[in-house]
Amino acid sequence: MTIDKKKVVYQLYPKSFKDTTGNGVGDLRGIIEKLPYLAELGIDMIWLNPFYPSPQRDNGYDVSDYTAINPDFGTMEDFEKMVARGQELGIGFMLDMVLNHCSTEHEWFKKALLGDAYYQDFFILRDEPTDWVSKFGGNAWAPFGDTGKYYLHLFDKTQADLNWRNPNVREELYKVVNFWREKGVKGFRFDVINLIGKDEVLEDCPINDGKPAYTDKPINHDYLHMLNQASFGQDDSLMTVGEMSATTVDNCILYTNPDRQELDMTFNFHHLKVDYERGQKWTQKAFDFEELRTLFHTWGEGMDQGGGWNALFWTCHDQPRALSRFVDVKNFRNEGATMLAASIHLSRGTPYIYQGEEIGMLDPDFDSLSDYVDIESLNAFDIMTESGKTEQEALAIIKRKSRDNARTPMQWDASENAGFTTGTPWLKVGKSYADINVASEKNGPIFNFYQELIRLRKEEDIISEGSYKAAFTDSKQVYAFEREWQGQHLLVLNNFYAKPIKLDLPKEYQNGQVLISNYDNVTLDDTIQLEAYQTLAILISDPVTT
Repeated sequence: MTIDKKKVVYQLYPKSFKDTTGNGVGDLRGIIEKLPYLAELGIDMIWLNPFYPSPQRDNGYDVSDYTAINPDFGTMEDFEKMVARGQELGIGFMLDMVLNHCSTEHEWFKKALLGDAYYQDFFILRDEPTDWVSKFGGNAWAPFGDTGKYYLHLFDKTQADLNWRNPNVREELYKVVNFWREKGVKGFRFDVINLIGKDEVLEDCPINDGKPAYTDKPINHDYLHMLNQASFGQDDSLMTVGEMSATTVDNCILYTNPDRQELDMTFNFHHLKVDYERGQKWTQKAFDFEELRTLFHTWGEGMDQGGGWNALFWTCHDQPRALSRFVDVKNFRNEGATMLAASIHLSRGTPYIYQGEEIGMLDPDFDSLSDYVDIESLNAFDIMTESGKTEQEALAIIKRKSRDNARTPMQWDASENAGFTTGTPWLKVGKSYADINVASEKNGPIFNFYQELIRLRKEEDIISEGSYKAAFTDSKQVYAFEREWQGQHLLVLNNFYAKPIKLDLPKEYQNGQVLISNYDNVTLDDTIQLEAYQTLAILISDPVTT
């Protein structure tokens, strides 16, 4: 397995990207229309969230047919045209594979409910449920029709977990991956893929809602190796990434070490829990910078030393926008957006841009619960109010933590509905669209900075190949690291606060080259001042000895 470490991936949420029909839902033709824009940005691959037939209980992650196109998004002909147009522009497509569970509307589950024993073994059925808790709240088991048995659903009750211990299930899922390979797909993102390896005997586990009983089990690595060998591993040009829920550095080294032939890289979410009170998502708390910095260093150094590879990101369809989360956007939106970008694009791993990050999009700032559609958020609101919070308190938390924050329509221009649709959008447009949109931002500092970061990754081997070493680890507001590659050294400094800070610059970097900064006229000296949300990368080379 080899991975092109110079590539940059753009995550695109099809439902919210561009609607060409006026039905309020983004579609494949909208993606085709905007591919030149993404080519101008400079990205190499587009990760598409699910566009398969689905009842949409979980925005497409409840798949009812793995090898078809949801008519809301278009046709298979549209998909093929999109792939072909992408190839013309040098852009490949990465598809989201939801292989841990399928919709209860899938024909496999329907046949199982009708009593077909062959398909009943596609699911995890038990006479007695365990005490596991669904990630969407409530019991992780639901009655399997009127059979007296229960089926496992780690997510919504309409998302039945698949039984990977059954070789027939594995074979069907290999066919799914290979179907899309034959369509010209160049990458796969595997949803919650470290949950597929449940134990054969399922037991109660009161620790952490039962997560240790089904997360990162040793058999998970066996399954991923099998999947690799039966599908994407047959083509070295494909890129794969696994979404890992509540994972560890050690497991992600195993998942991504090329010698093991499992995956190219992994997502983890630990750094996006640093504003959780006592580890609980639905809380209000300022982010803990020192925890954030420590996590980045732990993963950066650990994956480097173990030969693993990180997928680097700040925002995705399941997270609020990092810019709203970590930055004083009223005063420093441009500086904060560019600093956050540099802090991952200059690090060791493959960077992912979430749609709208390149123009500095913000959370939507919705006014009422009726503006939200995300099932997790609505369930959380009910749980919070039932446990004693006022509706106002619960809504304030939803506004900060809802997945809908990142799912609002892409803001193309200042016209009604931000140029996303001529109809009524499936989810309201964010309040900032009149000022923050592609038309007004494309020649602005954030978009241009992203272009420069992408260009540097392609041109500077130290960024794509270099090692990772923590730096300035005692700073209360600067996240800093060093990269090293074949006699070159790159020091990256990121001020995570609006307050300027003075640093003593190591002597060797005082005569270095400023590779990139989001402030002009940077002077290197023995002491330097990082301004509000400043990022600064300094490149030096070892002296040549003869």
